[in-house]
Amino acid sequence: MRIIKNQIITGSCEKPILVDVFFNENSQLKPIVIFCHGYKGFKDWGAWNLMAETFANSDFFLVKFNFSHNGGTVQSPIDFPDLEAFGNNNYSKELDDLEAVIDWISTNQKFKNEAKTDEISLIGHSRAGGVVLLKSNEDSRVQKVITLAGVCDFESRIPKGDDLQKWKEKGVYYVINGRTHQEMPHFFQFFEDFEKNRNRLNIQNATKNIQIPHLIIHGDQDNTVSVEEAKNLYKWNPNATFTIIKNANHVFNVFHPWQEKSASKEFHEVIEKCIEFLKY
Repeated sequence: MRIIKNQIITGSCEKPILVDVFFNENSQLKPIVIFCHGYKGFKDWGAWNLMAETFANSDFFLVKFNFSHNGGTVQSPIDFPDLEAFGNNNYSKELDDLEAVIDWISTNQKFKNEAKTDEISLIGHSRAGGVVLLKSNEDSRVQKVITLAGVCDFESRIPKGDDLQKWKEKGVYYVINGRTHQEMPHFFQFFEDFEKNRNRLNIQNATKNIQIPHLIIHGDQDNTVSVEEAKNLYKWNPNATFTIIKNANHVFNVFHPWQEKSASKEFHEVIEKCIEFLKY
């Protein structure tokens, strides 16, 4: 297996995006799968690398990356030293980053004998579940889409009333990162960008509009994103494939760092369902 890590491409606002590719180098064109991490996430979290290896061994060309404003840097891709960037992140920037990654793999001559550029699928975890649905609706290059513990709307996650007013006055509010114990800022531009791009960021409309195969996977013990959100996605796109993973939490019973040689039973089931969906 060939693994190439931490290639640098240019993302939103000229910030770098770190990209990894996993594939079996055999001069045969393989379907491309692009994986997007969620909120406060990163491409090397938990068992994402194990997942990438399994996809490569199943004859896919797996691409995963760090969003340009996720708070990581080229030097520290698994931590959040750049809180300024994190505070300046928003949904539009993540959509633009994903487009940059699709453009990059679609035109990269280095992989022209390995990557099948007319067969691109997206996988998004959590918040990125919404991002991949939006991108699938606006980019005809995407052939299939998978949401893992995906959100069904962005607006409900934005502070309301007094909280919104305080955010506007202070220009920032903070969220504690449970792993690093950092106070992670959200600058008010996040709300302004959402308001300005409300139509583009409507996951319900995107989900109703997409004509491509869609796999919805959610754990029945998810305390972060309710399984009701998965049911909404399925209601809006009844042609989708809907799978509940029993006894699985928001990250399918994996954690970071993940030292095991194999994924959790629940995450292994997720990977198998994804591969089966993408192959047939």
